Amino acid sequence: MLDHVTLRVHDLAASKAFYVSVLEPLGYEVAMDFPEGLGMGVGGKPDFWLTEDRVAAPQHLAFAAPSRAAVDAFHAAGLAAGGRDNGAPGLRAHYHPNYYGAFIDDPSGHHIEAVIHTAPGARTGAKAKPAAKAKAAPKRAASKRAAPKKAAPKRSAARKPAARRGTR
Repeated sequence: MLDHVTLRVHDLAASKAFYVSVLEPLGYEVAMDFPEGLGMGVGGKPDFWLTEDRVAAPQHLAFAAPSRAAVDAFHAAGLAAGGRDNGAPGLRAHYHPNYYGAFIDDPSGHHIEAVIHTAPGARTGAKAKPAAKAKAAPKRAASKRAAPKKAAPKRSAARKPAARRGTR
């Protein structure tokens, strides 16, 4: 489980304004603010950090949303804050039947998403289960006897490198 993540952005001031607006529907607020970066989170615990880096490469981050309405509000706030639409709110059944998400590109080109995995009317906190995975084979108990070590192969006397033929 992740405790926090830092996203490097091209313009810290512009990104702060963008993320304060976009993440407000998800319950995020600025928890710590420093000249070189800021931490945002829910309930005063910063789990999402921004720091300036003018050559940052685009990343993808997905934020958990408490409802489909919050996903919709995230997308609307992203557009209003100057983000670029990268996928309107809606079901993404190719992930699983209840994957409801929206996608925005931030001012630095990062692909951000808000997503909820529950069906409408399902109790909060219940997550849709992805397709069943094959069970891993049980681990074998370690043998009490260690396998014998193989001796390293003997090396022949060092050879001199062959003379080069011709010139470059």
